[in-house]
Formats: sequence, structure tokens, C-alpha cells
Amino acid sequence: MQRIIIIGEGQTEQSFCKDVLQPHFNKCSIFLQNPVIKKNNGGIVNWEALKHQIELHLLQDPTAFVTTLIDYYGIHAHHNFPEWTEAQKLPDKNERMTMLENGMQNDIRADVRRRFVPYIQLHEFEGLLFIDIEAFENIFEKNEFADYGYLIETFENNPNPEMINDSSETAPSKRLSKIIHGYSKVTAGSLLAQEIGIGKIRSKCPRFNDWITKLEQI
Repeated sequence: MQRIIIIGEGQTEQSFCKDVLQPHFNKCSIFLQNPVIKKNNGGIVNWEALKHQIELHLLQDPTAFVTTLIDYYGIHAHHNFPEWTEAQKLPDKNERMTMLENGMQNDIRADVRRRFVPYIQLHEFEGLLFIDIEAFENIFEKNEFADYGYLIETFENNPNPEMINDSSETAPSKRLSKIIHGYSKVTAGSLLAQEIGIGKIRSKCPRFNDWITKLEQI
């Protein structure tokens, strides 16, 4: 069985890999291992620290592939990701992500580079949860909604959930905290993702779909 190591930012991503991605990849005879970023025990870190972890995994198992599941929202200039300055000049954020991902791959040592599949989630993992409003209605009771109108507005204004605004007030995670009383990223996020299903997520999130397709072809 092929092994893919998905390095994520925390428990939310780990739950998503375990509850949503692994059942899908079972069909491809692919086992997913999903450690968090070590240097900070989750959460984004300086590129050199993340690069070290990526290369360490690749060197420890010469048959395993490594990928990332990290949010663009949390990456800043001081993290020193390859091609950061040039990527910020691109107005098209999909092109920006491609440049950053290519920069990451090209900075990995050449003898293990082909087994690294970089992926940056635009803008946040939580954006993937704004796929199907019925999933929210099935998971949460009416009294658990703090602002149902804002939920409707988010769906109406964002046909591609990956493009939901990344400001400090309107990022996907901020919206969820405003919509749901006491929103829990780990518990509620995993339940919503399972309710939606990977098929619907792929159908509305082109970049995410491209990433999953690459992993399926390993």
C-alpha cells in the first residue's frame, strides 16, 4: 500500500484527513499519515523549519510521498516562503498559489523532490465547509445559529468557496465563529466535512480537486 504523509497545521486538518480523505483514498490503496507541523506543534512556521520536516520524512522512507495542507491565510512575509515577494505581485490568487507551490517544490533537495507534492489551501481550510448549506442545517439546530442570515449571504456571494475573502474580519474561520454559537474548529469542522462529502467539495473547489487528483495518481 502506498503511503502519503500530509503535513497539516493542527487537529482540524488531522480530523479531515482521517474522517474524509482516508475513506476516499482507501479505494486507491493509499494510506494517509497526517502529522502536524513539528516546530510549532501545529500552526504555520518559517519555511526552513517546514522544509526540514518535509525532507526528513522523504529521507526516512524512500517510498513515501509527502504533501502539505496549510492555509495561505496564515503565511506572511516573515515566514520566508520561496517566491513570496514575486508571488504577491500576481493579482490572480490561483496563479499566486501556483508560484508559491512551485517555489516550495524547487527548494526541496533534488534527490527527493519528485516525491513532494506541495499544496496551499486558498484561503483557509474552513473555506471548504461553505459548499452545501443543507449540511449546516443537518448538523446544527436552529438555536445554534448565531447569524443564519450571514450564512445565507456567504453562500450567495461566494460560488467558489476557495475565494472567500481572507481579511481578518471575513476569513472563513471568522465567518463560522460569527454564524455558529461556540463554533469548534475540530469537532464541527469534521462533522460538516463528513456531511458534505469529498465529492461535493471537489466539484466546487478547483484547486482542492487538482490536489486530490495529483495524490490519486501517485
